[in-house]
Amino acid sequence: MMQQGLGHRRRFLIKGLRRWAGLVLGGWAIAILLQFAGGAIAADALSTELRGIWLTNIDSEVLFSNHNLIQALRRLHYLNFNTLYPTVWNGGYTLYPSRVAEASIGFEQDPYPGFEGRDMLGEIVAEGHRQGMTVIPWYEFGLMAPADAELVLRHPDWLTTRQDGDTTWLEGGVIPRVWLNPLHPEVQDFMAQLLTEAVQRYPIDGIQLDDHFGIPVAFGYDPLTVDRYRQDHDGADPPEDPFDPDWIRWRANHITEFMRRIVAEVRAINPNCVISLSPNPREFAYENYLQDWGTWERQGLLDELIVQIYRRDMDRFIFEVERPDMQATREVLPVSVGILAGLRGSVMDMSLITEQVEAVRDRHFAGVAFFFYETLGNRDSLFRGLFPNPARRPTAPNLDENIPAA
Repeated sequence: MMQQGLGHRRRFLIKGLRRWAGLVLGGWAIAILLQFAGGAIAADALSTELRGIWLTNIDSEVLFSNHNLIQALRRLHYLNFNTLYPTVWNGGYTLYPSRVAEASIGFEQDPYPGFEGRDMLGEIVAEGHRQGMTVIPWYEFGLMAPADAELVLRHPDWLTTRQDGDTTWLEGGVIPRVWLNPLHPEVQDFMAQLLTEAVQRYPIDGIQLDDHFGIPVAFGYDPLTVDRYRQDHDGADPPEDPFDPDWIRWRANHITEFMRRIVAEVRAINPNCVISLSPNPREFAYENYLQDWGTWERQGLLDELIVQIYRRDMDRFIFEVERPDMQATREVLPVSVGILAGLRGSVMDMSLITEQVEAVRDRHFAGVAFFFYETLGNRDSLFRGLFPNPARRPTAPNLDENIPAA
């Protein structure tokens, strides 16, 4: 009871200091005060906490040279991060030498200057482990690809389409993308081989898929998928309405089957390989991208979940983290929250980042991951204020027992 009373007084002190700092000194002072007053106490009490960071090759220079990479990982170690999520599948290319990619695309890795002659994944695994950090490669593009990618030019039949036959989807309303068909046997073989190749060749700690491991709800009208649907529905065509609940369920179930295959093949190689997913909130992911991660969790396909809650409004952020599905899922596996640290040309205010991290901790989630490295900016003292002491990353219970049947 005494410890509980001390905890209440500490939280009261922290919130009081935050409110005073915001009113009197401005947002920049909040993290510094937390470091010396309440932040250290809060972090000390968390012997286990995910502190992740995504490293990407878009709007960032961190992956384009060994020097940049080594300096970044040493910096992240100093800032007490414990988990790295480097992109390795982006823009229709792998960012490490891949025999699977070379066979299907004609390029063993991204030909952009900075990757040629290097094994970026090998470098980050070696240095990350040297710094005591977990390395989980992030397959950022999932089933999405640039419309003009070499992969698309070589395999146009791998694409899924809208009802009118169009293959194009505009990312952010501007950038033309296409989507690989998750029901196509060759697409399944390619993606499964890409993931298992990394598990076989590198001492990685896991693999991560994200919101792109699915397809937009408007897609799924390609001839192969339509034919499969007809076989299951006495020759009937799919509904014209892409939001038809049964049509959504049928497509989502096939993506779940594909996910089961990937997980089974990865765990057959390494039963302790962490299967990490960083999706959108559950309802949005299912209804808009046919990604039924609630079922994946219930079927034991996931070891770690990091839900992207990139909100600039604190009330909306709280609404998302307090959803019943978030609360229920964290009872059975580590659930963390993805927090937006910034985008190209802008960074999130540190006072908002601090408040969001506190909200995650107050609700006893497994931790946080920031998107993305470059937007940490010149704010080392402030991020060190969030993580003043090292912490172990959480692990899923009975990881080697959650092996689904192939």
